[in-house]
Amino acid sequence: MAQPKFKDKIALVTGAASGLGLAIAERFAGDGARVVVCDINADAGKDVAARLGGTFVQADMGKRADCRTLVDQALAAYGTVHILVNNAGFQHVETIEAFPEDMWDKMQAVMLTAPFLLTKYVWPAMRAQRWGRIINISSIHGLIASPNKVAYISAKHGLVGLTKTAALEGGAFGITANAICPAYVRTPLVDKQIADQARTRGIPPEEVIEKIMLEPAAVKRLIEPAEVADFAAYLCGESAGVITGAALTMDLGWTAR
Repeated sequence: MAQPKFKDKIALVTGAASGLGLAIAERFAGDGARVVVCDINADAGKDVAARLGGTFVQADMGKRADCRTLVDQALAAYGTVHILVNNAGFQHVETIEAFPEDMWDKMQAVMLTAPFLLTKYVWPAMRAQRWGRIINISSIHGLIASPNKVAYISAKHGLVGLTKTAALEGGAFGITANAICPAYVRTPLVDKQIADQARTRGIPPEEVIEKIMLEPAAVKRLIEPAEVADFAAYLCGESAGVITGAALTMDLGWTAR
């Protein structure tokens, strides 16, 4: 019988208590990895870690000290980290003119500074073992822009740049870094966006999905979290060792236009 794909591997996933992060944590655990579940939500995170046989670390990715503590606790528990998935994030919708400056700072901290810090902190362990996989969950908005999402789009574009630089520096040490850039994924965050837009525009949620979110797409459906998790698992496998520095779209044909 074949061994699990990630037997003896340690995977650290941020924002892993719900949504896309949860699906990724479940997939890696199902493939044999020991998962360090990181989330700001302690109750949900502890439940997920217990169910997956992993370890929970409560951390606010907007705080630099929490980023350091997260990696320190992972190393203390397991001795190393093989896979880092930078997934934690959130959105705030507003025009540039009205966008709150403190919200800008918070979003950059969570979605760009934290991935940089976590990459920096796991780097020595990955380099020493000459094997590492860094997956940054960017977005189709890491490649293109839409109005009223200035901080989110800026952070996600920056995350693609971080990914490319990490790939160039990590190649000699067996470390790959890739960004996954999905269109709208069926998560609690997207469900909230749908509800907010339906209320603001005075239209049914189904119309928001069809006429606003999926209007540029060739495939007219939301992406399921498990589909992104499957792709992340593939990129962390041995057969994907030659893929690095890529911003890989899962965009339903959005950018084919």
